[in-house]
Amino acid sequence: MALSRRVPDLGALELLLAVVRLGSLGRAAAELGVTQPAASARVRSMERQVGVALLERSPRGSRPTEAGVLVAGWARQVVDAAEALDAGLSALRERRDARLRVVASLTVAEYLMPGWLVALKSVHPDVAVTLRTANSTQVAEQVRGGEADLGFVEGRRTPAGLNGAAVAADSLVVVVSPAHPWARRRSGVSAAELARTPLVLREEGSGTREILDLALAAHGGTAPPLLQLASTTALKTAAVSGAGPVVVSDLAVADELAGGRLIRVPVPELDLSRPLRAVWPAGQRPAGPARDLLALSRGAS
Repeated sequence: MALSRRVPDLGALELLLAVVRLGSLGRAAAELGVTQPAASARVRSMERQVGVALLERSPRGSRPTEAGVLVAGWARQVVDAAEALDAGLSALRERRDARLRVVASLTVAEYLMPGWLVALKSVHPDVAVTLRTANSTQVAEQVRGGEADLGFVEGRRTPAGLNGAAVAADSLVVVVSPAHPWARRRSGVSAAELARTPLVLREEGSGTREILDLALAAHGGTAPPLLQLASTTALKTAAVSGAGPVVVSDLAVADELAGGRLIRVPVPELDLSRPLRAVWPAGQRPAGPARDLLALSRGAS
């Protein structure tokens, strides 16, 4: 049931106990870091609240009335319980802050997360970090299910049941080996041609596949894939070996493009940009190392 309005707050009870223990309102005020007038006003307010006098004041100090002795005894139990609660909460926070469970899409895990985690280690050198990789759909499921403290996904929408924040920007690119006929097309390919061409793609449920399917929906939809692979490394290997056109994150192929091992094929009609998002359960806020990792990821963008 709800407490009566006659019950003083915890701070007032701590002040009463300090006065009883020290025998002086001034010494109690000094111990608690407040001025004597403020302490005196709080005692008067508490006495009005409970409806009885709690202290007898004299030039020699302050001592509890008969009612004050009773109230102080009850107050001691309340303050002891509050101190036990405080200690328990501190232990829970320490246990929470001792570990961090992160799950991230492959692009984020492979190309952005290492730098973020190095920066986090300088802030939390003792935290034990567990990083798992999954596609964006699986990341959302694991965060919703409480299997991770923080997730990172690819896509233009925050998954249902989660809160999120954009932390970085990325774009998909179509790449081929230098021997592929598309490598010689300076103007690139049309969206319609890309849509009807079997491509080497990520699996359904990945953020990469979602963005491509959305972009090609108005151009006939994505053709059945030539190959469907579950890792960025496999996609790059397939592209370099000449298996066929590959759609992959720009972050993932920066070195291959710079070295000429892959050629970027423009698709002027399509917007293949996408934000990379941190996600966490709706109605909660990241705390401890999760909060700091979120801040680091947003600060690096």
